[in-house]
Amino acid sequence: MASGAAVPDLASLHAQLAQENSALARAGLSLRLELRGQRLGLRGPLPCRHGTGRHPVQRISLGLPADAAGLDQAKERLKEVLRQLQQGRFDWSVWARALPEPTPGSPVTERVTRPVVKGCGDPLGLESFEAAFFADPRRRRNPAGCRTTWISAYRPYLRRLAAVAAERNWPLVLPLLETVLESYAPTSRSRQQCGTALAALARHLGQPLPEDWAERAAGYGLHAAQFRRLPGDPQILALAEQIPNPSWRLAYALMATYGLRNHEIFFCDLSALAPGGDRVIRVLPTSKTGEHQVWPFQPEWVEHFGLEQLGSTAPPLPPVATDLRRTTLQQVGRRVAEQFRRYDLPITPYDLRHAWAVRTIHIGLPDTVAARMMGHSVAIHTRTYHHWITRRDQQQAVDAALARRQSVA
Repeated sequence: MASGAAVPDLASLHAQLAQENSALARAGLSLRLELRGQRLGLRGPLPCRHGTGRHPVQRISLGLPADAAGLDQAKERLKEVLRQLQQGRFDWSVWARALPEPTPGSPVTERVTRPVVKGCGDPLGLESFEAAFFADPRRRRNPAGCRTTWISAYRPYLRRLAAVAAERNWPLVLPLLETVLESYAPTSRSRQQCGTALAALARHLGQPLPEDWAERAAGYGLHAAQFRRLPGDPQILALAEQIPNPSWRLAYALMATYGLRNHEIFFCDLSALAPGGDRVIRVLPTSKTGEHQVWPFQPEWVEHFGLEQLGSTAPPLPPVATDLRRTTLQQVGRRVAEQFRRYDLPITPYDLRHAWAVRTIHIGLPDTVAARMMGHSVAIHTRTYHHWITRRDQQQAVDAALARRQSVA
């Protein structure tokens, strides 16, 4: 092979991609080159395939090999995409037709970069399901949350469905759905989300499911390891002192005090934290589950962490990109999780949220109220925190019985 076409090792290729993407970022461009498996492609905000006018983050699978020649071709393709976007003539059908056919030996996961290849029909109903998902009037009121939900809670499981169907040459029938569901570990969150996504697809297509589907798919909650390591209040207070950056310390404290999701700290009305405010913050409608109000637990943490300063018109939170025309709620949340790892914290952002929920249970806050503050259903709240809720309810029953016994005596 000629020296100009020599295959770089993986580290060298990643270094070249990082260099190219850094140059794109410095130029203010949002498209990026990426390596998926052994193929090169593009990723970034692109026109919605359904003509909604949005520009969600999407991929163009170029099918180019992961070598020097492939990288050169990928850079040329990227320039062409940029030209088409600037001239307003970008067309998904052109790029779909331009993709090379998969080789017989390529992995299934590489063949199914989209649920259905354009021009091959929609045998699994995935394209029509995606269109119906985004056309739902209830979701269109919150496009950012809708997009995040699709990317994180639906698309991964539908891709696995498409991969299994292609590998086994199965139509969309119950054995296919069951095989995909069973591919996830019992009691895992992924299994529960997979069950939800496949059930929604089945309803869309009129495919009946067994009566015990929800029970078989159940798994949203705290797995055993997370259950054991859930931090107590003293540990939460101590870990805050390990964060050297004042802005990230405030972000940590806001999640700990109000039980917020990772991304929600950047999508809140914090004006009630100003001196004289009632300290009830409002999560904005642009968040994943829409608008809801949250009270602090523990209330004294507002002063302890100095959260009053967040009540200013420009709260001193970390400089994270939050323009949902160029990013997603999932990416914002991932930025927070990355910062926890950078500071080598032994907990995750969601551990703070779970600890807040358990705190409200011990205090005696009604489950319906706590669930509303957390922005999820009572059913999810009960499943997730079943252990603590059961212990609380049993303790209350025991206390009542003992009180009756004493009164009789």
